[in-house]
Amino acid sequence: MNASGWIQLLLFIAVLAAITKPMGIYLQQVLDPRRAGRRPFLEPVFGWFERLCYKVLGINSDKEQNWKVYGVCMLLFSIVGMLMTYAILRMQNSLPLNPQGLSAVGDALAFNTAASFTTNTNWQSYGGESTMSYLSQMVALAIHNYTSAAVGIAIAAALIRGIARDRFKTIGNFWVDLIRLHLYLLIPICLVYALFLVSQGMIQNFKPYTAATVLDQSAAVSTTQPSQQNIVQGPMASQIAIKMLGTNGGGYVNANAAHPFENPTPLSNLIQMLSIFCIPSGLTYYLGRMVKSQAHGWAVWAAMFVMFLGGVLLCWNQETSGNPRLAAMGIETSPGLMEGKEIRFGPFNSALFATVTTNASCGAVNSMHDSFTPLGGMVPLFNIMTGEVIFGGVGAGMYGMLIFVVIAIFIAGLMVGRTPEYLGKKIEGYDMKCAVLAILAPSLCILAFTAWALATDWGLAGLNNNGPHGFSEILYAYTSGAGNNGSAFAGLTCTPSNGDRYYNTTLGLDMLGGRFLMIVPLMALAGHLASKKSIPQSAGSFPVGGPTFAILLIGTVILVGALTFLPALALGPIVEHFVMHGSSATF
Repeated sequence: MNASGWIQLLLFIAVLAAITKPMGIYLQQVLDPRRAGRRPFLEPVFGWFERLCYKVLGINSDKEQNWKVYGVCMLLFSIVGMLMTYAILRMQNSLPLNPQGLSAVGDALAFNTAASFTTNTNWQSYGGESTMSYLSQMVALAIHNYTSAAVGIAIAAALIRGIARDRFKTIGNFWVDLIRLHLYLLIPICLVYALFLVSQGMIQNFKPYTAATVLDQSAAVSTTQPSQQNIVQGPMASQIAIKMLGTNGGGYVNANAAHPFENPTPLSNLIQMLSIFCIPSGLTYYLGRMVKSQAHGWAVWAAMFVMFLGGVLLCWNQETSGNPRLAAMGIETSPGLMEGKEIRFGPFNSALFATVTTNASCGAVNSMHDSFTPLGGMVPLFNIMTGEVIFGGVGAGMYGMLIFVVIAIFIAGLMVGRTPEYLGKKIEGYDMKCAVLAILAPSLCILAFTAWALATDWGLAGLNNNGPHGFSEILYAYTSGAGNNGSAFAGLTCTPSNGDRYYNTTLGLDMLGGRFLMIVPLMALAGHLASKKSIPQSAGSFPVGGPTFAILLIGTVILVGALTFLPALALGPIVEHFVMHGSSATF
């Protein structure tokens, strides 16, 4: 933990705090221009196209929807997008923009990938450069990076409207939110962002892969058939921009952000991390403006920030401490544990990136989490287990945290013997049922699918490690799926000889359950809150701004996560930590 790391961490925090307010203000202008009092500055540029979209699609932009209609529109939109992606992948070999002549994607893998990108998970049971054509990358995958991100933000906005409104039957119009988020937020930012990435050295072309003769010819077939390496080409920058901004995380290539094309420079590394948190952080300020309590928005931000900082420091400490087993073998460990890490980034930037990407539902990686120390690897695992509410994915982090806010308010009410009240609205039994269902859905998916895989031959066949680390690989996979993160302990191998059909199918179902089984009760909560009458807050109302509320919220998130997953963590990374530091000769 050196001075360079501290300086970079402080720079990251300072820039993140500085962009939170302007992003929150702009989000309100995009999503709720009437309440904001002004429209986004890009409306004179794209307003005509927005109106054209409404006319062509038959959308009445002035008509809002109740929570049931809003939710059904979201589900139908997601289903159609998933089916489109599945079809493109299955017919990839017959479609254009496939200069490498890549074959069609298998049915189980196509289902897994379609579910993955529809749910903003971007779990990848394949190597991008050897599996996906340019058309599949751009149309089947990159489009979902935009749409799944917009859906997440729209759901968060609908819930916040439900909290802010007084005796309303509606929570917005899904189609209006979707179109405006694309035209005024995601597409303009990504256009500039992609150009920046190209300036840093990221590729953006339609060339066939480059066949390069390697310097080491020891593997050459003969002197006339020298050993060659295919260097990936293609439209990468345009996909990486939305991959990071939309907290999608799916890599164009298998090595993801550890590849020099996907993450060329230290500056691109910093900007990519900031772009992951940019919109989720801004949504806390948007929350404060919408409910007319900026103190509440900052309290939620502070709770997220404290948990983020704690995770970074623990992970950084563990990765710089190294592995005592290696030190005992006489291997130099002073730089920290470097296995699975890019020398360009080292332990600090690897730990910071891992924490950021799993705080959010991004899943992009610039190092291999499977190679982290046990407790260092537990940090990204536990981040996902919290529901990824520590800033979280675009929209998903905010609506997940608001579920914990409702639970925290309920706990506070029980402690003082008063009916729980949130910003002038009483929290009733119906609200708590919705909140509990939303919390339970991903947890049940994680634990049930993990137990199933551990009890079957196909589940164990994919392991490259035995013992507690092998358990962690399976646990991480289903945690990442249900949490819609997409990162992995990549020692888990989903290949034809290792139960790929079972893993691809169960992980696909895991992703769909973690996304939509949580959103449905959340939408019901939004509609119920919107219909309630707001009552003036009194001296007896629990304050939802300030350090007391932030501490209560942090405690609620950690307590729920610990009660749910501590036994599983004890069987995996915690016991592995003691094994690593113990006297046993085996791992």
